[in-house]
Order: sequence, then structure tokens, then C-alpha cells
Amino acid sequence: MSFEYRSVGFIGLGAMGKPMAEHLANKLPPETLIYVFDVVQAAIDQLCTEFPNKVVKSANAKDLAEKSDIIVTMVPEGAHVKSVYLDPQTGICSTDVSKKLLIDCSTIDTATSLLVKDHISQTFPTASFYDAPVSGGVVGAVKGTIAIFLGCSESDTNLPRLTHLLQMMGKSVIPCGGPSLGLAAKLSNNYLSGIIAIAASEAFDMGMRSGLDPRVLQKVYAAGTAQNTICDKFTPVPGVYAEAPSSNEYKNGFKVQLMRKDFGLAVDMARRVGSKNVLGEVGLKTYTDAMNDPRCRDLDSRVIYRFLGGNEDWKGKDEID
Repeated sequence: MSFEYRSVGFIGLGAMGKPMAEHLANKLPPETLIYVFDVVQAAIDQLCTEFPNKVVKSANAKDLAEKSDIIVTMVPEGAHVKSVYLDPQTGICSTDVSKKLLIDCSTIDTATSLLVKDHISQTFPTASFYDAPVSGGVVGAVKGTIAIFLGCSESDTNLPRLTHLLQMMGKSVIPCGGPSLGLAAKLSNNYLSGIIAIAASEAFDMGMRSGLDPRVLQKVYAAGTAQNTICDKFTPVPGVYAEAPSSNEYKNGFKVQLMRKDFGLAVDMARRVGSKNVLGEVGLKTYTDAMNDPRCRDLDSRVIYRFLGGNEDWKGKDEID
């Protein structure tokens, strides 16, 4: 099945958004123009310079929406999503978006996402808005291996087109059932991922303090019932897995303050739907404290290992396999 893409807009060229937009620039047909916007002008200029005949700068979200048939947004928080879509002067919905596909890849609260969707449904009935948060971190965004959790039912007629476009940026697209359910899936995923990172850091630390090499511990976890992606590819201990952010001084990963944000959204969601989380408040306090620790702020969230007192200078650190 082939699809035509006359013009695509992309808003939000941060650590995740920029590589996602780059994949679109590399994979969309040559005749398809990509209109971009970000509050940081340098991010726009860099992408336009990288793809001079493909990527075109926009003055604001409204300007971008007027020229694009499909719009992808990737911004940090719910307030930003609300502004990008609903600002009466410069927002996407301040112009006619009838018949357009609007895809929000931001990780935000479900209430804000539903507010935006309801506004679009009421004002532009032929437009389609979808939540499509992603997982896989900056490394996954750069490699094009992120997973995308799409707030869309299997029976939605737009699903094939959405899947085709999103697979240019990610490895797997999972329809989650309907509006805001992509976000519900993402928040539950990040809650679990955040808990695992804390538990993995504690497990590595207790094993290493008992005399075990962390590389041996990683093999043990991979072979046993504790196997998980954090230990396999995002190992909290530096020098165990070469491509993990921890092995690059915890740089170029999912920032600890973003994990704290998502974890908090997950705890709020659990409270709202009546789910009992015995680890929620403890995990939230741990990430809040780590976020405010100058040794950890702005670093990958697996720096929780450092926050908890783990040994980063273990013997053999420089002998990465």
C-alpha cells in the first residue's frame, strides 16, 4: 500500500524531536516538504542547513499548520501542547485544520490530551488528532528504533497511513485502542521502567558490595527471572554496556527530571483511576530528590545509581566489552 505525503509539519526539535524529524527528512519522498518550528531558533536553522531543499522554517505553529497536511508535535509538557494547539493567535487550531492528521508524540497528562482532542473534534470535525507518545530514549530516536504507542483503534481508517508514517521514525507502532490510551500505555511503561531502574541500581550495588563483577551480574540478570531492558541496554553501572548512557558519563539519555515528570504523571493517573501503587510515592520521592541533586540533574535517569551511592569506579571499568 502506497501513501502520498504532500507536506508534513514537525513542531519540537529537542533531543527526541530533532532525530525524529531527521528520519522523516531522509525517508519521505523527495518532493515532500517538511515545515518545522521550535522555540529555539538555532534548532530550526541547524535542521534547515542539514536538509536545505527539504526542510523549511516556519514562523510559528499557525504558519506551519497552514502549509502542512500532516502535523507532528513533540514538546516537553502538557502546557506546551495546549499552547501549540490552542493559542488563539499562533496555535495550530487558530487556522483551519479540516481534513488534516494531527499527531502528538509528547508525553503529557491524559486530561490535556483529551482537552485538545475534544476542541479539535468540535471545531474541525473532519480533522483527526492522535496521541502517540514514544519510548526508547534519545539513543532510540537517533537509531530510529523507538516504540510508538498510538491512541488509535485497530478499526480506525487512518491507522495504515499513520503506521506507515510513524514507522519512518520508529521500529514498532502499537495501536492502544483509542484517544489518550497511547498516553496511558506510555505512563504505565515509564512507571515500570522507573521502578526497574531503581531496583536494578540497588541490585547491582548490593551484588558489587558483596564482591561480584557487575558484568557477571548483568549476565546473571539476563539469564534469570530478573531479565529486563534496563539491565541489558541501559545498565545503570558505568562500563558494563558500552552504548548505555552511564558509560558516557550519563549523557545523551532520558533526563532524570523528565523521568520525574513522567513518573509523577503516572502516579497521578493511578490515583485518578483507583489503582493502588505501593511503590509510587517512594519512587516519586527518589526521582524528585535525584532531580534536585546537582550531581544528577540534566543527566540520564539511570544516574539514580549514582544518587543511591553506587560505585562508578569499579575495577575493570575501562575494559568495556
